[in-house]
Amino acid sequence: MSGGGGGGGGGGGGGGCSIVWFRRDLRVEDSPALAAGVRAGAVVAVFIWAPEEEGYYYPGRVSRWWLKHSLALFDSSLRNLGTSLITKRSTDTVSTLLEIVKSTGATQLFFNHLYDPLSLVRDQRAKEVLTAQGIAVRSFNADLLYKPWEVHDDQGHPFTIFEAFWERCLSMPYDPEAPLLPPKRITSGDVSRCPSDTLIFEDELEKGSNALLARTWSPGWSNADKALTTFINGPLTEYSKNRRKADSATTSFLSPHLHFGEVSVRKVFHLVRIKQVLWANEGNKAGEESVNLFLKSIGLREYSRYMSFNHPYSHERPLLGHLKFFPWVMDEGYFKAWRQGRTGYPLVDAGMRELWATGWLHDRIRVVVSSFFVKVLQLPWRWGMKYFWDTLLDADLESDALGWQYISGTLPDSREFDCIDNPQVDDSSECFVSASKFCSCADVQDSPTNFVWTLKPSFHFEGYKFDPNGEYVRRWLPELARLPTEWIHHPWNAPESVLQAAGIELGSNYPSPIVEIDAAKARLQEALSEMWQQEADSRAAFENGTDEGLGDSESMLIAFPTDIQMDLDHEPERNNNPTTVRRYEDQMVPSMTSSLLRVEEEETSLDLQNPVADSRAEVPRNVNVNQEPRREAINQGNVQMVQRNATMTQVNVLTGLQNAEDSTAESSGSSIRRERDGDVVPVWSPSTSSYSEQFVGEENGIGTSSSYLQRHPHSHQLLNWRQLSQTG
Repeated sequence: MSGGGGGGGGGGGGGGCSIVWFRRDLRVEDSPALAAGVRAGAVVAVFIWAPEEEGYYYPGRVSRWWLKHSLALFDSSLRNLGTSLITKRSTDTVSTLLEIVKSTGATQLFFNHLYDPLSLVRDQRAKEVLTAQGIAVRSFNADLLYKPWEVHDDQGHPFTIFEAFWERCLSMPYDPEAPLLPPKRITSGDVSRCPSDTLIFEDELEKGSNALLARTWSPGWSNADKALTTFINGPLTEYSKNRRKADSATTSFLSPHLHFGEVSVRKVFHLVRIKQVLWANEGNKAGEESVNLFLKSIGLREYSRYMSFNHPYSHERPLLGHLKFFPWVMDEGYFKAWRQGRTGYPLVDAGMRELWATGWLHDRIRVVVSSFFVKVLQLPWRWGMKYFWDTLLDADLESDALGWQYISGTLPDSREFDCIDNPQVDDSSECFVSASKFCSCADVQDSPTNFVWTLKPSFHFEGYKFDPNGEYVRRWLPELARLPTEWIHHPWNAPESVLQAAGIELGSNYPSPIVEIDAAKARLQEALSEMWQQEADSRAAFENGTDEGLGDSESMLIAFPTDIQMDLDHEPERNNNPTTVRRYEDQMVPSMTSSLLRVEEEETSLDLQNPVADSRAEVPRNVNVNQEPRREAINQGNVQMVQRNATMTQVNVLTGLQNAEDSTAESSGSSIRRERDGDVVPVWSPSTSSYSEQFVGEENGIGTSSSYLQRHPHSHQLLNWRQLSQTG
């Protein structure tokens, strides 16, 4: 490994101290930004908590719990090295950075890249504003094996197929850089005029539920290192053999550590490659197979950031234009039953109850519940993506977007949408795609990055495959605990005498299936016919010059009621406008307000007599459900919709890199490889992207007095649930 640098030394700029701005890179090893700061002299380590800038993607309760503990352990590590972490609460990160510069006398800013569209906009603005103030700004890649603009086809275009992308990564002319060692000592800058703010990540009501998380999870970069070592020296050997089982202990559980940057993906990659070489020399075929499968999961994590960088709207709308016209089912009863684990399909229900209780799901179960959500219930995929964002410990925007796009058939290499899984038959001949292609990511990035149509047509067949003895279902569905294994995954087929002996009354203490598969198939075919007809009409209108584009006509830009919101976990002091009172019967899951079905000033009340929508799901007795966090609905104005392009954006990354070099003050020292002085990140421009909103440029007000959120309303304002369905 390369050295991380000592306490002093040259390397950039004399006088003053350097700010090292930490975000999702909470570690002291393999941190190029920290190493650069240490080389430059005195360091002020800073973390700025500005969740309002994330807008719609305000972090969920479990993510905030993890961040709280990760920051505490990271600060402890920095103190052992000679400095401490300055924490700031802000609503405008760049303004806060300027304040820190003034109070510390800093002359340089170092940070590691993030590749989601929100961060790219913010980072570019930080570079522009601070450079204008005479501050030298340098940024580095610490989150990927290769920077997104390094990997492209022979014409300079980004890949749109995972297999081609990963093949190119593995055949690059240079290996990913070796991880850096942590610095031996850090000289602290003068922070006497820059006190830390107390950051509040949870309220009193949330602490009871969060206490359960500490029994299973250990945040922090040192714990991440232990988890990696344990996995490589143990479960990795049997990874390919056992990881299909829902209760398997062979998964790495590294995804939350990777999301918060507690462990470097480069370190993971290189240590696993060492094992690969050793096992190859020993002739360990099973070990080699396990390594290859695990490396593919790393590749899927890379691909999620690659797609987010090259297609920054992927978390908002489908990448295949015709799917904009799919008529999603706006059924709140289905949505609530899915969230509560009361669909009547045991494997789906067990997964959803585990998710709420623990903030975690095995990647196979993520595929099961997401496939059911989109293909059987036909609910808007962005509803499911947002719910995963709110409830997963490893919630990750790039991975969530890629995963739900895959499961919804909205990417070029996704399974076609005209195929539905049948949970009532064991015929495995229809609608099956090998799970090995995409279902290998959750162990590295356990957001649903690996989603594609991988389910065979029988959910109870998949149940016996992933949970052969029914232990997983019995753990999370105690009402089915006495049911024989023969019927555990399809109780609706069990004889009445068997149900009575097990104490089960379908429709009472366990629901009957909320959707008949034959009916779901028929509805899907009707919806697809409608989708293709609307797409054809829009295309004809576009070709005749009567419409602006496929799906971009003004008639589609519908203004929806502002109170169609889901209750979210939010920081207690945030100024939210409460519009609904949470009910204990809702199993502590985000619920939708009673006015959710209002359309064009017509309000249709929910059917409160619907047992599916109202019944509280039973959860295991060892799960604490008594401490319920207060959730307040956010009611913000309508989001101004931007025009949408019907076809997938093709960004020429070589041109983009050249544009970035021409427009950035540090271009003269830039290189396609990471250097000690940092990277140049390509930015979007009309010549490099057909996306209708420029993310960076003077037209968006960079360098003016307008606020960050005002300049980027579409990326940062809260969206309501009906807007989610209408935007894809």
